[in-house]
Order: sequence, then structure tokens, then C-alpha cells
Amino acid sequence: MRKSLQSKFSNRQYMLSKDFEIYYYNDSHFSGVDNHTHDYYEFYFFMEGDVSMSIEKKHYHLRPGDMVLIPPGIRHHAFHVEENMPYQRFVFWISQDYCRRLMSISEDYVYLMKYVQKTNRFLYHYDMIAFNALQAKIFRLIEEIHADRFGKAAKIELCVNDLMLHLNRTVHEMEHPVTRKEADALYDNIIQYIESHLDADLSLDELSKTFFVSKYHISHIFKENFGISIHQYITKKRLSMCRDAILSNDNITKVYLMFGFKDYTSFFRAFKKEYGISPKEYKELYTQKPQ
Repeated sequence: MRKSLQSKFSNRQYMLSKDFEIYYYNDSHFSGVDNHTHDYYEFYFFMEGDVSMSIEKKHYHLRPGDMVLIPPGIRHHAFHVEENMPYQRFVFWISQDYCRRLMSISEDYVYLMKYVQKTNRFLYHYDMIAFNALQAKIFRLIEEIHADRFGKAAKIELCVNDLMLHLNRTVHEMEHPVTRKEADALYDNIIQYIESHLDADLSLDELSKTFFVSKYHISHIFKENFGISIHQYITKKRLSMCRDAILSNDNITKVYLMFGFKDYTSFFRAFKKEYGISPKEYKELYTQKPQ
């Protein structure tokens, strides 16, 4: 996994930068540090290993997908359970001054920091989909730091701010789940929207913007209600409408554009996978006139 972006592990527990630092560690064995505190916020994203975290003398055994937030002045350290297992994690340090600058833009950037200090809840777990999305944002930031492109400093700041807002939004949604009634209403509204906009962009990003909810929540309610992904649902709906149009003698080379397929090749493959035969064969089979 992106070996060139890995950092060599260091026991250093102070920042060289005045704003933030981020590291991707992927070690073949555990290398720990002594119990310590620091004057910045530490985000720790656990990916692989057999490791526990001690925070103010309370121990937490970590699972892949766990995020730990350590505020300034909180005593903590990671310790191994199985020393020789691979140990993979991200570590993100961000200064109090930088957080104050973000807060001057919006308090949404520091919701999580305030929540942790109020509740002493340091550990949060992401499901696989959400953690993969989080990793993508982290790697985007690390890649920009390692690159030498025009606008590098501005892009890094955008990536950091985006990551911070993403972390705060995710935890806020964990702590303020949508009620069942609201979820059912959202589900019904999305279904109606999809059926009336099959020719439009129905990506998760666009649906998230349209309905002002996270794309991970939309994915979850579709999986829960249908047992398939929203992408699979939309594809089946589009194919069904294309099939009906074909049976109504509409031109096969035009119907796919009417219902959101970007090109004939992807439509052809999806149609054959769904119905077992090509669109032309389907039309010939089901529109034959009786002898």
C-alpha cells in the first residue's frame, strides 16, 4: 500500500512543524514509546496489528478502523499484544494554534475536540466503507506533501482542513443518528428522486449534495433495505427502463442515453449480465409477432 509514502518510525513525541504533521507507518514489528503527553492533538488511525492503547491508565484493545483522539495533556501510550505482527497506522498531529484558527472560521472544525474533552471518549470506530473513504483523504494529503507541484502549500492546507471537517462531521453523525422515521422518509425521497432522474448524475456524491446527508448514510440505508448497493439498484432501474423502451420498439442505440448510461459498451455489458442476452437478442425474442 503506497510504500513510497511510508515514514520511518521515530520515538520523537514533539512537533517540528508549528501547524501539523502526518505520518504513515507500516512496520513488520511493534516499536512502542513510553507513557507520555504532548501539547498538540494527536489523531491515531489504526489499520493492522495486535495493539492496545493506554489512555489515562485505561486500556483499549484496537480494531482495524479505530480512530483515537488524544487531546493535549492526556497521558497515553500504545503497547503490543503480539510483538511480531505487522503494525500499520496513520498518525496525525495538529497544533492548538491551528485548531484555534480553524475555529475562527467555523466551530464545526473543532466539534470533536470539544466533545472528547467533555466526555473523555477517546476511541471511535469506522465501518469499512467509511474508513476507506477516510484513508483516501489521508493519502491525498500525504501525496500532496510528498509532491512538488504548483500551489502545493495552498493545496496542503485545503487537504488538512477538509480532513478535519470530515473527521468532525463523521463523529457528529455517529453521535446524532437519524431517527428511524427520518431514515424512512429519506429513503422514500431518494427512491422517488432516482426514478425521476434516471438520465441524470446519480453518483453518491451528487445524491449527498442533493439531500444534505453523508453518502455513507445513503449507502447504509440502501444496503439495509435492498441488500444491494445503491449503484446496483440504480443500474437495475436503468436497465429495466431500457428494456421496456426496447420492447416498445424504441431505437436500441438511443435508449441507453435516455436512462443515464454514458456509452453503449457499458450499457451492453450491463444488459447482458442482467438478462443473459444482448439488447438486440432480447428485442428479437420478445417482440416476435405470433405466427
